[in-house]
Amino acid sequence: MQITSKLPTVGTTIFTVMSKLAKQTGAINLSQGFPDFDCDPRLKAAVAHYTNAGYNQYAPMPGVPELRDAIAEKIKVVYDVAVDAEAEITVTAGATQAIFTAISAFIHPGDEVVLFEPAYDSYRPAVQVNGGVPVAYNLRAPDYKPDWAAVKNLLTERTKMIVINTPHNPTGTTLKKEDFAALEKLTEGTDILILSDEVYEHLVFDEEKNQSVLSYPQLRRRSLATYSFGKTLHATGWKLGYVVAPEHLMREFRKVHQFNVFSVNTPMQYAVADYLRDPENYLSLADFYQAKRDFFVEVMRGSRLRPLDCAGTYFQTFDYSEISDEPDTDFAQRLTREYGVAAIPVSAFYADGQDDKVIRFCFAKQEETLAAAGRILREI
Repeated sequence: MQITSKLPTVGTTIFTVMSKLAKQTGAINLSQGFPDFDCDPRLKAAVAHYTNAGYNQYAPMPGVPELRDAIAEKIKVVYDVAVDAEAEITVTAGATQAIFTAISAFIHPGDEVVLFEPAYDSYRPAVQVNGGVPVAYNLRAPDYKPDWAAVKNLLTERTKMIVINTPHNPTGTTLKKEDFAALEKLTEGTDILILSDEVYEHLVFDEEKNQSVLSYPQLRRRSLATYSFGKTLHATGWKLGYVVAPEHLMREFRKVHQFNVFSVNTPMQYAVADYLRDPENYLSLADFYQAKRDFFVEVMRGSRLRPLDCAGTYFQTFDYSEISDEPDTDFAQRLTREYGVAAIPVSAFYADGQDDKVIRFCFAKQEETLAAAGRILREI
């Protein structure tokens, strides 16, 4: 049988590769982005409650009303923005599904989509499988700050969408007010859509606040913003997220959503709705993860790995150029095999393999895990 692949150059993700290598070698896994601690027992108890109470059948396609109402309340608390829970919020099977659905709903063959790379690795395949053309703008170490004049030069009459991600995976940088002002000016008078990946919205450090497209009216009317409860609730395995968009965009999103997922895990939706009623459950996350960031940087003090700025997410990047000039993929694999700590090479997030000699560690771990990794890495 002859099969023509829609993604002929796509192989196994770097996350799978490095996690598998970590398991094979018994290394401390700071590569893939998931906590090594459990979610709140109250949250698990709420899931059990709704499961035992019989909330086990299909949820409404956009999500249960109680959860959408709770999300709208959360948006009001965090951004002081009113969102219509009925028409502008859809619950999804994680943020990656929301991203794929958003791209599938709007990208036609030949449409160009601007991606800021290094980029979360689902963006490019989602564009390609829908016949779109990824157009990369390469961010540069160490600050990974976009030059909006250069971005403007990438736009053509075929540009349909710009994908942004703040706080940014894998670099831990954040977009500022001036970046959103530049993006607003860049897209003014066009039909360009913005897909804003904001899954780490509550993991912004040093007294800064997350900048969201929801806070900018001119951007909001052309934007779909995606979020993840996996990051917010320390429950990545639940694959629960949501998308926020104006009604005219959400109508098109739901046309696709109803046929690739339809609805999402019912008892978990009710449980999360209850949990969100207390804002402290998400407003405390910045301090929680900043403490982990600071602890990890401290236990790395004295290492020849040089930390880059981390303004958000639960990822810390390091420049290893003082240690080796080998490619970052080789260095990350050697780090895992020979020293017993797994990281992600940042070149894996660039389509052209740009290698700035930077690797990424996940610090969403218990302190003993981070301390053990630090003891090893300081000796390299």
